[in-house]
Amino acid sequence: MNRVVITGAGTINALGHNVPQTLEAMREGQCGIGPLEFRDVDRLAITIGGQVKGFEAEGRFNRQQIALYDRFTQFTLEAAKEAIGQSGLEFVGDLAARSGVVFGTAGGGVSTWDDNYRAVYEEGKNRVHPFVVPKLMNNSAASHVSMEYNLKGPSFTVSTACASSNHAMAQAFMMVRSGMAPAMVTGGSESMLCFGGVKAWEGLRVMSRDACRPFSANRNGMVQGEGAGVFVFEELEHAKKRGAEILAEVIGYSMSSDASDIVMPSKQGAARAISGAMKDAGVNPEQVGYINAHGTGTAANDKTECAAVADAFGPHADNLMISSTKSMHGHLIGGTGAVELLACIMALRDGVIAPTIGYEEPDPECALDAVPNVARETKVEVALSNAFAFGGLNAVLALRKAP
Repeated sequence: MNRVVITGAGTINALGHNVPQTLEAMREGQCGIGPLEFRDVDRLAITIGGQVKGFEAEGRFNRQQIALYDRFTQFTLEAAKEAIGQSGLEFVGDLAARSGVVFGTAGGGVSTWDDNYRAVYEEGKNRVHPFVVPKLMNNSAASHVSMEYNLKGPSFTVSTACASSNHAMAQAFMMVRSGMAPAMVTGGSESMLCFGGVKAWEGLRVMSRDACRPFSANRNGMVQGEGAGVFVFEELEHAKKRGAEILAEVIGYSMSSDASDIVMPSKQGAARAISGAMKDAGVNPEQVGYINAHGTGTAANDKTECAAVADAFGPHADNLMISSTKSMHGHLIGGTGAVELLACIMALRDGVIAPTIGYEEPDPECALDAVPNVARETKVEVALSNAFAFGGLNAVLALRKAP
């Protein structure tokens, strides 16, 4: 089997409009969560989120493109530009014919749905724009990236709620490892921060009104975010032959289903995914130094995840660092795993562990090292990235320092 490395990374999220800005914010423990700014926000009970501020589509895309690109697609294209630019790949000939795109999103064009439902139901309009369907469909971002960069291989979208990005990146990893594709563009994006998107989440009663405090005893819910993370996964020898910079190596993955409840997580399902990723990667628990946790800040998720980590790692769980960057950028739902993978790359490449900010009170049911409030400098050889979704769908990726 081929070895798979990451040769490009791009992002836009509440912490920054690119990777350097985002990693600096993570190092400094900055919070990108603040007051939401959009139409009818005063009608919401939840008025905070990890919103991307200062992003104007008009300065980045022409009028025809804006008619086709929902905000989640715009984010994806901007992140893809950075990732593919960093990789230095030009997709022509056989490379173009065999390389593709796999992205994750939970909601797709939620802003487009919201705008057009408002136009029809509230404003009484009888017609909508002819591009509404191609603008809102979940595969829109993947399709536009494939067209923009001449990617003619396998291209599709995965939608598994909060695990969408990790599931997508696992598919891309398998394709490169198996030899099906020499390179894949992968990751995820989401933009649910509009009236309808937030109103729907309010109904679940899992949202915080003030802050995201994962693993802290006084946590009171999750906070939504938006943005995108995009990566170039490439076969190692292919990358070495062209002298590409390697950010990290992807060494394993695992996916599991709780098969138990639509919203309540299962310790057993999560633990099987964590253990499976280590087994696929060929590493033992003692080799793992850092986990980027799912860590949503809800009572049920955090304690279940900590219990799953304890089960999977045994005594070594006490030596792990496990932080949740959702405390800084919010929960990007289907796009969250892609932005969080940046924290794993930072840990492996730079030796900096992103903190869990907002941590105020120890919780006996979350008695692991959450790297509270301040980043930590230390060497890490192997890192895991956890994603556990509604529906009991789990996906864990394992990464190693660049060879």
